[in-house]
Amino acid sequence: GGVPPATDLVLGATAGCLACFLTNPLEVVKTRLQLQGELQPPGTYPRPYRGVLRAAVAVCQADGLRGLQKGLAAGLLYQGLMNGVRFYCYSHAEDAGWTGYPGGTVAAGAVAGAVGAIVGSPAYLVKTHLQAQTVSAIAVGHQHNHESISGAFKSIYQQHGVVGLWRGVTGAVPRVAVGSAVQLATFASAKDWVCEHQWFRKGSWAAVLAGGMVSGVAVAVTMTPFDVISTRLYNQPVDADGTGKLYRGFLDCILQISSKEGLLGLYKGIGAVYLRLGPHTVLSLFFWDKLRNM
Repeated sequence: GGVPPATDLVLGATAGCLACFLTNPLEVVKTRLQLQGELQPPGTYPRPYRGVLRAAVAVCQADGLRGLQKGLAAGLLYQGLMNGVRFYCYSHAEDAGWTGYPGGTVAAGAVAGAVGAIVGSPAYLVKTHLQAQTVSAIAVGHQHNHESISGAFKSIYQQHGVVGLWRGVTGAVPRVAVGSAVQLATFASAKDWVCEHQWFRKGSWAAVLAGGMVSGVAVAVTMTPFDVISTRLYNQPVDADGTGKLYRGFLDCILQISSKEGLLGLYKGIGAVYLRLGPHTVLSLFFWDKLRNM
């Protein structure tokens, strides 16, 4: 507390962008792993991406080192919008005293995350499209073939209007709401716990990092199924009227993945999810916490 919500909007956006710049390569790998073998039974499809490290190598071989930063501009835009709004709403909840009630931190985090997801959804849509694009030899999922971030926004708007820019938001809201609730709740609790047990001094960078690492594990476990669903809904091809050709919506996506790929299909890319979320959680919350103190 002690920081005006408007300031938290700027600090949250800044923290998210700083973390995004460092973790975007893992976001590219995660997206490819989650689209690999879409709606196909295990073992019946080619696997150009086998694990996080080999997937990163495959991306570099096909697209060069720059391939690991695909969709960076859209990712920065998304993180700035989503995290700015998320931390702004959470700061308001803190000032109002809502986080002091039992379960208040979780509820405030979930609501703040949901609002942030809605605001940032168009940027996440374009980011997913750009990160999935690659040469045909290792392509997975539908290839939208955008030439740039501005071209992607223009193409989607021209074909499907404003509504088309928010396609897939039904997967984004539960994804970010769950992730935000778990992240903010576990971060605050873990940071206080290590300080109470005098493992680290209150306010120290070590306490912040410890809270962030615990938060990263919890977020990865709870968020991965929602992350897979969100990636699939955003990247699927659509008809002229904007209707998805593969999934009718959030629940249909869950049912199709579970029935055709098995329950483990909902946890595709969990290694990349944690390797990305762990550092991203640590970095974004570390930057946010330290910027607030400053």
